[in-house]
Amino acid sequence: MEARHLRYAVALAEHGHFGRAAGELGIAQPPLSKQIADLEREVGARLFDRTRQGVFPTAAGEAFLARARRALDEIAAAAVDAGRAARGETGRLRLGFVASALLDPLPGVLSRFGRDRPDVRLELHEMATGRSSTALVAGELDVAITLGPPRGAGAEHLVSVPIGRDHVIAVMSTVHPYAGRPSVSVGQLRRQLLIVSAGEDEPAVVAGLRTLLGADSSALGGAAVARDVHTIIGLAASGVGVGLGPSRMRGVPRPGTWFCEVTPRTPLPDLVLSFGARDNSPVLRAFLDTIRENCPDVGAALDHRLRPHT
Repeated sequence: MEARHLRYAVALAEHGHFGRAAGELGIAQPPLSKQIADLEREVGARLFDRTRQGVFPTAAGEAFLARARRALDEIAAAAVDAGRAARGETGRLRLGFVASALLDPLPGVLSRFGRDRPDVRLELHEMATGRSSTALVAGELDVAITLGPPRGAGAEHLVSVPIGRDHVIAVMSTVHPYAGRPSVSVGQLRRQLLIVSAGEDEPAVVAGLRTLLGADSSALGGAAVARDVHTIIGLAASGVGVGLGPSRMRGVPRPGTWFCEVTPRTPLPDLVLSFGARDNSPVLRAFLDTIRENCPDVGAALDHRLRPHT
């Protein structure tokens, strides 16, 4: 029994006439009559009464047609679901990310992806770079956003593209003597109580600050320790000291704070997007398309890195 037999039976029941049903189906009447007869032999029951007034389903026919219609609906739905899955409109995306990615560009990317793909299930995990890199290589994540590219065993099987560059800036209370200045110097920072983050991803950031302040600087050794940039900003707003963090934290404005540049400029590790080189899932492709749309300067680099694997 094939799907066409179900369509033939349903069309015949709706039209009550072999000729009209055959016309709708786009076949001749004799083949339709033969297919219905073959169907009845396979089912083992007469499905239609043929009378001068028309063709009518028997009791067996009514029972058969009820399930046939449901089966045809399921077949149509299966085709729709398959098409949506192939376009990356359904499925699951597991994303690991460092907290600073929530400052930029992740909010815009997630908002756009959720709007365009509302039926994709997003599994979001805030993770340090080392943990997310390991999870990505192990197949426990589909995408990771890390500080710097993943390193270690298996990293050679990943595609990694920078999606954001950053540098150190300072934040302070608006009543601080340095508030209102466009920048502060390293010498000025050495005389202040500093506030820095001590998250799992911070060794690279702290290394950058040591480069900025000097390895023997006591300012960093006596710095107040914050969990993340939100705490840095909060402590700075309270007048505790001068907070140091990524320039992305300008995107978290808070009353009573002043942001300014630090000279000389000290770069921080890039935000890097990584995924499996052999991962061809439609949902991943859809997410990468959203990255291209939301981060236009990333598109060319992403296409260049993907070309050898396509």
